[in-house]
Amino acid sequence: MILAAGRGERMRPLTDHTPKPLLQVGGKPLIVWHIERLRAAGFTHIVINHAHLGQQIEDALGNGAALGVSIDYSREGTALETAGGIGTALPLIENEVFTVVNGDIYCEYDFSRLAEPLARLSAGFDQAHLVLVDNPSHNLKGDFELDAGRVVSSPLMSSAPAVPGTVSLAGTAPRSPLTFSGIGVYHRALFAHTQAGEKAPLAPLLRQAIDAGRVSGEHFGGRWVDVGTPERLNTLDEELRQHHAA
Repeated sequence: MILAAGRGERMRPLTDHTPKPLLQVGGKPLIVWHIERLRAAGFTHIVINHAHLGQQIEDALGNGAALGVSIDYSREGTALETAGGIGTALPLIENEVFTVVNGDIYCEYDFSRLAEPLARLSAGFDQAHLVLVDNPSHNLKGDFELDAGRVVSSPLMSSAPAVPGTVSLAGTAPRSPLTFSGIGVYHRALFAHTQAGEKAPLAPLLRQAIDAGRVSGEHFGGRWVDVGTPERLNTLDEELRQHHAA
């Protein structure tokens, strides 16, 4: 699933007339970069949710045949946030375990690396697998920590007060918080209490699963950009064009 329902307020005025996932970098829309990488990794059925100017997304991508995939659309009258969007789209998603990627990021992640967590979540206990990246300048505190392949809540983000004088378990070095990339694998059970058609954020569901020890993760060190402002969009566009011209 590709999440494409956000309004993109920080990208205005660009998003007043164009949905954020259709903004172009390196000669193609952000969402097309995702679709091409997903297809290369063997994902052939893609669900896209949309709200703001969503018909433009359908007009641009159609049924996906031109990109070598099949696309179904989950149409939201108003954006339902991440968990609400996923929960509403579940009838269109065929599998118990599925991949989700934010439509407003650019990432050179190889989606074939998700084969292992997809199989593991299908067979076992975990409810989510998150791809984490180094903290960008606009999120220096990070979101979560990674401990031997398990995602744990960062003390910086936790509502619980830190205990003075505590040290890392087993004398290991302190973990550094990382940022959630917007790429994850989820089990349908994570959304068991999410009502279709209602707004619901993803973070509380993830934190509940993390506290229960049911979230794995990995660190991706390659190119990842949260294309949240026109400045970031322009910088990324220039970098990609220079790279392909070289």
